[in-house]
Amino acid sequence: MQIRKLSIGSDYKGGAMHYILGQEVLGGDYKIHMIDYKDDSIKVWIDNGEEVILWKEFNGNMPASIEFNINF
Repeated sequence: MQIRKLSIGSDYKGGAMHYILGQEVLGGDYKIHMIDYKDDSIKVWIDNGEEVILWKEFNGNMPASIEFNINF
């Protein structure tokens, strides 16, 4: 199942950082390509149309909320 949105932080509405698939980052030069969860680690991958690179990694100690794509 593909992750659609990741929120990192204990205060979901007030202070959490939100990462959404396809979201422009780094001044619009990159977009979030994939959010991956395995081995108690969450990784955010970005691309600029030419290459995909690891941008952020969060360990299992960080409070996180994960939303999955649900296709009917």
